[in-house]
Amino acid sequence: MSQPPTTVVHTAEARTHGRYVVRAPSTVASESAPILVGFHGYGENAEHHLDELSRVPGATAWLIVSVQALHRFYARKTGTVVGCWMTSQDREQMITDNLRYVDSVVEAVTGHSGAARPLIYSGFSQGVAMAYRAATRGSRRASGVIALAGDVPPELCDDTRLTWPGVLIGRGREDTSYTSAHMGHDLAFLATTGCHTESVVFEGGHHWHDEFRQAAGRMLETARLRGPHEVSSS
Repeated sequence: MSQPPTTVVHTAEARTHGRYVVRAPSTVASESAPILVGFHGYGENAEHHLDELSRVPGATAWLIVSVQALHRFYARKTGTVVGCWMTSQDREQMITDNLRYVDSVVEAVTGHSGAARPLIYSGFSQGVAMAYRAATRGSRRASGVIALAGDVPPELCDDTRLTWPGVLIGRGREDTSYTSAHMGHDLAFLATTGCHTESVVFEGGHHWHDEFRQAAGRMLETARLRGPHEVSSS
């Protein structure tokens, strides 16, 4: 009896175009402003995340860059174009592609000048993992990470070579996606890296909250005043 044909899975590198939206600072020139780069959650888009970041106190002094995930689809109820950062399929390749993409965005908004200025990465939900990856494995040194309702990705926990900036972590008390146990695990891990961490737990669920925005605003102000160096979130 003949054997069934063998199926082999391959991957092929492909060039694609991503999309990001930028909001200029209202107080200084974009070319000299500190930079806040954000990553939206699953089923959201860059415009939505830009609006959330713009509501953080003091964000008007920053050049805000909201990056949209490469994998787009239509929201079922509204028909709005939204995105997803990655799935478990070909995970390592997707991480590499996403980091290359983010680096290209940062280079574009800095004008390839290499001029040192504060750079903070922010993520919500699925976008938190991207914020952590960009801050520790990106081409530019990060001043801090603002992480709301999302985990430290596992591959970063296994890499002892990484340098971690200060991190602000937040979650809603009723959030069933990013639970108290998840936050506890992340805080315990981050303590081993030696980075400064601050955590905020607010009344609510899996969403942005003014209490967390206030803490994020304090981190932005500290980074802006200290200049292009690693900052604490307090």
